[in-house]
Amino acid sequence: MSVTQLSTKNRSNLPYYEERVDLACAFRWTARLNMHEAVANHFSLAVNDDGTQFLMNPNQVHFSRIKASDMLLIDANDPETMNRPDAPDPTAWGLHGAIHRNCPHARCALHVHSIHATVLASLADSRLPPIDQNSAMFFNRHVVDAHYGGLAFEEEGERCSKLLADPKVKVMVMGNHGVMVIGKNVADAFNQLYYFERAAETYIKALWTGRPLRVLSDEIAEKAASEMDDYPGQADKHLAELKAILDEQEPAYRN
Repeated sequence: MSVTQLSTKNRSNLPYYEERVDLACAFRWTARLNMHEAVANHFSLAVNDDGTQFLMNPNQVHFSRIKASDMLLIDANDPETMNRPDAPDPTAWGLHGAIHRNCPHARCALHVHSIHATVLASLADSRLPPIDQNSAMFFNRHVVDAHYGGLAFEEEGERCSKLLADPKVKVMVMGNHGVMVIGKNVADAFNQLYYFERAAETYIKALWTGRPLRVLSDEIAEKAASEMDDYPGQADKHLAELKAILDEQEPAYRN
């Protein structure tokens, strides 16, 4: 069956089909890039106006196998969510439920324990300095949670969500834990996730040299970040290309 046939067949049966496809692509590429962790970690995407209803991956399914039809449709205001027969991972509910309840601007939320971002989260100072163009993207646009309190059940999720209240913030470095990236849609959030991991890798490897860092001035870092904020269509093109590759190599992600 062709990609077009798959798309036509499934669109009539699944609510929010295109959103599901975008999210399935993000899961599979995160696995391809080795930014996933076993059957943990979770992504979510708001689908209603106030952001409280969202799609999320099923409990403990490997990112490389997730399909459009696998996504759970969750209501952040439903106290019976964890009593569902297909209940999500409890830490996914705790963290993403709180974000979608409290941060309507965070339409898409991606949480991983990717290697370099987690190394950054393990440093006494987990801020990402603007030492190159990629890291400058996040100047004044990331926050550090320095108060890890254990697994992200509901209380911890509520606490973390408060750190994302500023719409300018794109990334929360979760100290001693990992990273949470938010965006206006899947393309935006995945693009931020990709570049944050690349920036963290560059920074960590620069530290390995033991030599002084060439840190950009605040003025130039803010200028570069603002220019990237306004760069036309890059995130959408990035995701479109990733879907095109999957369409050729593993089109079942659209099922």
